[in-house]
Amino acid sequence: MTESDTSNGPGPEAQERREILPESSSLVILLILFFGIGLVSLAVILGKPGEEVAEGAGGTRAFGPADFPELDFGEPLLEAVEAARGSAEPDSTFRVPPPPFSEDLFPCSGCHADMEPNLVRRALEEMHDDIVLDHGPEERWCFDCHNPGDRDRLRLISGELIEFDQSYRLCGQCHGTIFRDWRQGIHGRRRGYWNGPKSYLLCAHCHNPHAPRFRAVKPLPAPVRPDYLRQTVADSGAENAEARP
Repeated sequence: MTESDTSNGPGPEAQERREILPESSSLVILLILFFGIGLVSLAVILGKPGEEVAEGAGGTRAFGPADFPELDFGEPLLEAVEAARGSAEPDSTFRVPPPPFSEDLFPCSGCHADMEPNLVRRALEEMHDDIVLDHGPEERWCFDCHNPGDRDRLRLISGELIEFDQSYRLCGQCHGTIFRDWRQGIHGRRRGYWNGPKSYLLCAHCHNPHAPRFRAVKPLPAPVRPDYLRQTVADSGAENAEARP
C-alpha cells in the first residue's frame, strides 16, 4: 500500500457503514425510551387505588323535577302556540307570554299622560326611586329605551316605537350575539315543537332590564357518572321487585 492510498482514508464500504451506524443507534435508543415510558405509565395507572366516594356525595344519583320545586315543568304551552300547531302557514313571529310588568304600574300613561317629560338625567327621588340603573355606560338614561312621548311603548335607536312584548328587538340592538342565540333557542327558555310553533320568554322574564347581571348562585350538582346511574337503576328495580305482592 502506498502513501497515497493511506491518505485517501477508508474505502466507500467502510464509510457507508460508519454513516449508517450512528443513525441505527439513535433509533434503538429512542425505541428503548418509548417503551420504557410506556411501561412506567401503565404501572402508574394499574397501581392507582380505586376512588372512594362518600355516601350521598354529588354525582351518585340522578336528579329529577322533584329536586327543583321552584320550576314548573308542567306549565302548558301558550294558547297561540297550540292554535298555530296545525297551521301550514309559515310564521316567523316570536310568541311570548305577557311582559313581567310591576303590579299596578302599567300602562305607564295612567300616571304619565298629563306629566311633562323631564329629559334631564338625575336620581329618581319620588316615583321609581327603587330602580337602580346598572346597565351599560354610566351616562345611560331611561329615555334611551323608554319613549318620552308615549310611555306605553319602547323606542328603538332608529326612532321606531315598539310594544313591550317586542322588547327583544330593543335588547338585540346591543346584544346581537345573545339575540341570535335567543332566536335559535340556545339562550333563554324556548318551548314548543321542534318542527313547529314555539314560545319564547322575553329577556325581562329572566333579567332585570335596569340591572341585568345575575347575582352569584350556588352551582348545581355535577352530572351523574354512568356507573352510578346504572347502579341507581338496578337498585330501583330491586326495590320495586321486593315491593310487589
